[in-house]
Amino acid sequence: MKPWVVLERAIIPGGGELTLSQRARDFAIRVGRDELMNSMSHGSEDALARLAFAKLGARPQRQVLIGGLGMGFTLAAALRDAGDDDQLTVAELMPAVVEWNRGPLAHLAGDPLADPRVRVHIGDVAELLRAKPNTYDLILLDVDNGPSALTTDANHWLYGSAGLAAVFAALSAGGVLAIWSAGHDQAFTKRLRASGFHVDLAEARAHGNRGSRFVIWLAVRPGRLSPPHRAHR
Repeated sequence: MKPWVVLERAIIPGGGELTLSQRARDFAIRVGRDELMNSMSHGSEDALARLAFAKLGARPQRQVLIGGLGMGFTLAAALRDAGDDDQLTVAELMPAVVEWNRGPLAHLAGDPLADPRVRVHIGDVAELLRAKPNTYDLILLDVDNGPSALTTDANHWLYGSAGLAAVFAALSAGGVLAIWSAGHDQAFTKRLRASGFHVDLAEARAHGNRGSRFVIWLAVRPGRLSPPHRAHR
């Protein structure tokens, strides 16, 4: 079997190194020896977007925020379910990951960053959550390894009570938060509910009906979206 070849390296804020490696047609992104993602295993990322859009249902001009670009599979799956008038913003902390998705990884998910419905925010997704209350109909978090964050300490804030309160405030009434995780976390489920969300859990496999099992939280902010304002004639 051919060995993995490191193509690129990037320093993680706060310490550590992110690497992009290739073996034949397969790509992997790692933090140290821990593999964060692999191009051959993205069934759960596809499911994250599919289940989230199904939970939300139809709305005009949906505003979608995706935390974490990864290899582009979550974004690509979201674009398949998004309408022509939807707008998707993807927040990625690591500039190198955005560069990789515009370079050696672009073909994997069909170059989703080139879609005109997509905007890229290079920075912490928390910056957008704090800045825009009652804005997003759908928030997808594919950040780090889920609530048991591996990459940066800032991700612990995102999955803590303060971060979930910011997510709740950033969602519109009836909006949906979908979170990918490498495994179950009962304490996190309780924290979601304590933050005011109505919570369901789903499992997704790495390769369709095969491979490792991952967890997806689907959390709804209660309430109904107000109908669009109509001017009196």
